[in-house]
Amino acid sequence: MTMAAFGTVFMPQMIQARFADNLWSESALVPSDKIELHAGAHVLHYSSTCFEGLKAFRHEDGSVYIFRMDANIARMKQSSKLLNLPDFEESMLEQMIKDIVKEYADETPTPPGSMYIRPTHIGTEAAIGKAAAPSMSSLLYVLLSPVGDYFSGGATALRVLLEKDGMRCAPHMGMVKSGGNYASALGPILEARSEHQADQILFCPGGDVQETGAANFILIDGDEIITKALDSTFLHGVTRNSILTIAKDLGMTVSERNFTVSELLERAAKPGTEAALSGTAAVLTSVGTLIHNDQEFKVGSGEPGEKVAKLRQALNDIQWGKSADTHGWLTKV
Repeated sequence: MTMAAFGTVFMPQMIQARFADNLWSESALVPSDKIELHAGAHVLHYSSTCFEGLKAFRHEDGSVYIFRMDANIARMKQSSKLLNLPDFEESMLEQMIKDIVKEYADETPTPPGSMYIRPTHIGTEAAIGKAAAPSMSSLLYVLLSPVGDYFSGGATALRVLLEKDGMRCAPHMGMVKSGGNYASALGPILEARSEHQADQILFCPGGDVQETGAANFILIDGDEIITKALDSTFLHGVTRNSILTIAKDLGMTVSERNFTVSELLERAAKPGTEAALSGTAAVLTSVGTLIHNDQEFKVGSGEPGEKVAKLRQALNDIQWGKSADTHGWLTKV
């Protein structure tokens, strides 16, 4: 079965709740093809918006499980707080996600597909004078989209441009999963595709290796997996955390630390070195070529890596119910 482009097909209903007068409404199923907003809504003028991305998976017995919902809800709650959007109880969003996934459980694709879940929180107060004040009302909703692979190139390793002069977003916004961060990275990404046929940009301000426009970056040198240490400048990926946990389970050494473009290129030149992008959509996808100063550098062989494939498969096996969920990551709906 050929899947439509990632994230372009939606279930006909979503679930939503509204915050007004210091109270959250009861959640309700509504059509997913429209929302009602005043033209002066805070989100449309001052970008008071955050979202999450997580997935539900169908197991062989037909049951459906959501992967690491608690971590995504906690991160969305954090994003809402950092954007000064109205607070919500984690249990409320958890129940909303369970309810909408259960409603469309029969539509959840079989492996390697999944049901992508997109909770979104936006400021709705009609107040264009509030450039320096938060929205006092908001809309929280959850969309569903049946998906296949995020990158359409299949088993081909990605080409990534190293960008030393720019940043993906303002440093204090790195931990927030907000649309503005993706919008600010879009121009450089499109330029990289046009000029270098790159799939993504790896932002390395001042030579410090950080993340790409839509995923975290990891480097694998032998049995060591290296990735930037967590700070406020980049997104704390749930898939990143899952991969690092699995790597430790497999006996690999995990080094969360700062590393430079020079170290990256030096290690990439070694035979057997691998690199990958990690994210809910990308899962774990090999990087085969790094582009720097108009030169191309292969990562190891330049082909999809065996260790990346092993880590991805180990993650998928947990998600698809083919191996034990020893970390309690799955929630049955």
